[in-house]
Amino acid sequence: MDEIAYLRKQKQEQEEYEALCRRCGACCGAYSGDPCVNLEQESAGKYRCAVYETRIGMQKTVSGKNFACVPIRDLRPNLPFKDCVYYEK
Repeated sequence: MDEIAYLRKQKQEQEEYEALCRRCGACCGAYSGDPCVNLEQESAGKYRCAVYETRIGMQKTVSGKNFACVPIRDLRPNLPFKDCVYYEK
């Protein structure tokens, strides 16, 4: 497989993986009492990240705490929320 085909496959797999997200906001602290400052509520139970494309790296919570935002794949299998669709992936 050449490099272009490999990168295309990686991108497709990432898009398929991301499409599983139910946008519950749990991984961004929606239920912790101190969510990421970039977490925005769209509707009842649905959230989105205001800086999604550039989210990876250091971010802040509403209270000002620093944390490293990482891809959800990097958190598995240690997700603190067992009902996440990524927990079993």
